[in-house]
Amino acid sequence: MLAFDFVGSAPQFEHSAYISLDTGKIYFTSEMNPMEDDLPDDFETSDRYIAVPHKNDLDLGGNLALSFVAQELPNRYGEARDIFRSRGAYRRIKELLDSERLIEKWYKFEADSIEKALTEWCAEHDLRIVQE
Repeated sequence: MLAFDFVGSAPQFEHSAYISLDTGKIYFTSEMNPMEDDLPDDFETSDRYIAVPHKNDLDLGGNLALSFVAQELPNRYGEARDIFRSRGAYRRIKELLDSERLIEKWYKFEADSIEKALTEWCAEHDLRIVQE
């Protein structure tokens, strides 16, 4: 989850995280602050590292928010769709949901959706989830 949050905290391709299939260790990289000193020597040539997906790769970005709005506020779906056509969409979507007293329900929906998507992604890649 930490790696997923790191990757998703920036625009797609700006932050990356890779999981070693041999050790389970996670390696972090960033276009903003390169961390190549921490990467193993075989990092670029080995197929033993898998990239942690960005939230958009798992359809957990704007489409997830629009799905929630369609489910909870179908009469405001057009407005929500328009919000995602410009910058600052998440802030404005959260304002919309807060004004409708749905922000807590959104956070739970989002967290549950992320957990489900990551669990499925891990299963597809034969990764075992470890709770700390």
